[in-house]
Amino acid sequence: MARLPRLTLPGYPHHVIQRGNNRQAIFASTADYQVLLDLLRDNAQKFSVAIHAYVLMSNHFHLLATPQTGDGLPMMMQAVGRSYVRTFNNAQGRTGTLWEGRYRSTLIQSERYLLACMAYIDLNPVRAGLVAQAADYPWSSHGHYIGRRADKLITPHPLFWELGNTPFAREAVYAELVHAGITVAQQTALTRSALSGWALGEPDFVADLQKRTARRVSPAQAGRPMSVAPSGTKK
Repeated sequence: MARLPRLTLPGYPHHVIQRGNNRQAIFASTADYQVLLDLLRDNAQKFSVAIHAYVLMSNHFHLLATPQTGDGLPMMMQAVGRSYVRTFNNAQGRTGTLWEGRYRSTLIQSERYLLACMAYIDLNPVRAGLVAQAADYPWSSHGHYIGRRADKLITPHPLFWELGNTPFAREAVYAELVHAGITVAQQTALTRSALSGWALGEPDFVADLQKRTARRVSPAQAGRPMSVAPSGTKK
């Protein structure tokens, strides 16, 4: 069966995962982390992609981003991926691929999953046992959202601004949200959707997305395939 194209639509938040080939390390030094962040910042601006959250792990990274154009996200990821591999290979005296094929991604419903996805991303280092608290990890957007530093890569989503009327209020609410964590069901849904490429949201959200793209946004129903009348109405 032919591989489906990525589900990418402008104006929607996308959860992105890029892994190292065979889960190998994609960073060899502290400088490498900064190189990737600089590439993300420059190319997010170039291709009109708003990055809301990120975490850089030893062998993969996550992004939560909203592209303003249909090809902005794939063009950004392609440019970042190629430039980073070239820089990394030159520094390490190596050749060949660094990534595990193409990146994985999907759309998520903002109202239902955006803040949960931000917490999911921030909590990656905690789940991996690298730090006790998300605030202790230097290579994520969490520090920006709790007021510890200003990160020029980050464009907060409107839902973040709704957490409070002042910066201090928003930072406190968000810190507590991450501290409370997410459910196992949310974690599983966020991981599976990104890896599978199926949209994540309530049925009405998924149905509305399907009207906006010819690419299937959810798994086909089991049983007899649905036929479509010539007018485009379902039979």
